[in-house]
Amino acid sequence: MRAVVQRVTEAHVAVDGETIGAITNGLCVLLGVSVDDAQSDADYMTDKLLGLRIFDDENGVPNKSVLDISGSILLISQFTLLGDARKGRRPSYIDAARPEQAIPLYERCIERLRASVLVETGRFGADMKVSIQNDGPFTILLDSKKGF
Repeated sequence: MRAVVQRVTEAHVAVDGETIGAITNGLCVLLGVSVDDAQSDADYMTDKLLGLRIFDDENGVPNKSVLDISGSILLISQFTLLGDARKGRRPSYIDAARPEQAIPLYERCIERLRASVLVETGRFGADMKVSIQNDGPFTILLDSKKGF
């Protein structure tokens, strides 16, 4: 599983001009599911997202998690995170999981995160428009296989 994690002061996602998810003060997470992913990858990713200390403490040091600040998460599926553009000019998405595998893992992430914080989502497979106010900017890349 791969994620692009952005600390945001606000974020929202729209489908067909209608806002379907919106948060303030938290994380906007773009999540890609790989063909090699299992429940353990979803569990790793959700634990990492909940514990990631990227929010400022009283001294201006990024030392607090989304849990510590009572923040929210906007979680959006994005298969293109698994795109491989090392050869040629058109990325290959062969490593991205098909919907029948990806949806249950995406939903597991939602369920696990919702047990601890407010979670808003995009719509799996939809053409979404995502707007964020990146705070910092502060952006982190995560990979459950620890590829980086």
